[in-house]
Amino acid sequence: MTKKNFMEEFVEAYHNDPVRFVQEMLGATPFDYQTEFLQTLAGSERRMSVKSGHGTGKSTTASWAMLWFLLLRYPCKVVVTAPTSSQLFDAMFAELKRWVNELPKELQELLNVKSDRVELVAAPAEAFISCRTARAETPEALAGVHSDNVLLIVDEASGVPEAVFEAAAGSMSGHNATTLMLSNPTRSSGTFFESHNRMRGSWWTRTWSCEDSPLVSDEFVNEMRLRYGEASSAFRVRVLGDFPLTDDDTIIPYHLVESAQNRNIEVFEETSEVWGLDVSRFGSDATALCKRKGPIVTELRAWRGLDLMQTTGRIVAEYEALPPSKQPDEILVDSIGLGAGIVDRLLELGLPVRGVNVAESPSMGDTYMNLRSELWFKCKGWLEDRSCKLPKDDQLLAELTAIRYSFTSSGKMKAESKDEMRKRGLGSPDLADALCLTMASDAITAQSGSFKAWRGELRRNLQGIA
Repeated sequence: MTKKNFMEEFVEAYHNDPVRFVQEMLGATPFDYQTEFLQTLAGSERRMSVKSGHGTGKSTTASWAMLWFLLLRYPCKVVVTAPTSSQLFDAMFAELKRWVNELPKELQELLNVKSDRVELVAAPAEAFISCRTARAETPEALAGVHSDNVLLIVDEASGVPEAVFEAAAGSMSGHNATTLMLSNPTRSSGTFFESHNRMRGSWWTRTWSCEDSPLVSDEFVNEMRLRYGEASSAFRVRVLGDFPLTDDDTIIPYHLVESAQNRNIEVFEETSEVWGLDVSRFGSDATALCKRKGPIVTELRAWRGLDLMQTTGRIVAEYEALPPSKQPDEILVDSIGLGAGIVDRLLELGLPVRGVNVAESPSMGDTYMNLRSELWFKCKGWLEDRSCKLPKDDQLLAELTAIRYSFTSSGKMKAESKDEMRKRGLGSPDLADALCLTMASDAITAQSGSFKAWRGELRRNLQGIA
């Protein structure tokens, strides 16, 4: 068979059948929800939005869609984007290249795979898949995409800045332009959220839950259920593929934490470091240590079963193991209960420790009921500044996004207590409290550039907090 005959038969067989393309050209068997997605793509739908739990195969499904579109919809331009380069290249583009290698040799020879695009060898300007990071600083990345056939794929769409969607509006509005949004539903606002809510009448929408996906084990679902609770935002987002609990009574929205965990920033060597130590007061709680160097949380640690002297010894050992230039400028310790004894002993040994009684009055005005509430909202302001980085720790994410706030009878804002969280079936937010303790260090907060953001926070009304 000649190459011409091969292509004619190929186009005739698969032009309107992406499911068959995946089965016969890629050697894969789509699950029912993937089949429905591919069939819908080949039909008349031009706006598709899928919210998904973790590990349900959305990157794989998008890769299949892109390759089918590139090979069967000439001329065509496929643009795929994500909020960060890591999400775009380490996840989506890596998955795409994996499936390119599964194509028959005759089709592989038609493609040129570059560092940020895949194109037809014979017509690189007329048929390609291009990767473009969707950042607020470059919203024009998705603008000006025109062809007889256009496919825009927005991965992790919940985290894409609104400016990017606005810039892409022209490209998305053509008769032959199809927009696919896929994401863990991390934010209860924005274009992706609205596609499943206020604008759902003009979008084809689906939810891919881990509980319904053959790709996700029951062990993972049960572990997430036991660790975070079914009512938590972490379980809703990561397992059920549902939007997090309303931000109206949650201090720190899910998307702020997730963004900080996916952010790449650098910090100068001379930047000050501060440690926060939250000491356990109950058998089920953990003693947690957070190390923060300016805008970057460099290390999180938690342990159980150590008494006062053992905990003190661990902190001393970690401090003295560092050269003087790398030792923290300040160690902030929750001084309620056992923490008071640790503070006294560390002071006796000459370490730069300061006790923080979170039950005391706040340090700035009368907006908050106590210092603990102030520190939690201070942490929120630090995250909103969008110049910080958190480690990718699921436990930290769940803890930071779990705690709620309320108002006292005098109108002061109050962070949910640990006892109140236990009544909701949630564990103590030990790692999160350790991070919040670092916010008590005025020196490092001012140095990181977050102090102004924090002062601005105080001037916001309640609606601005969510």
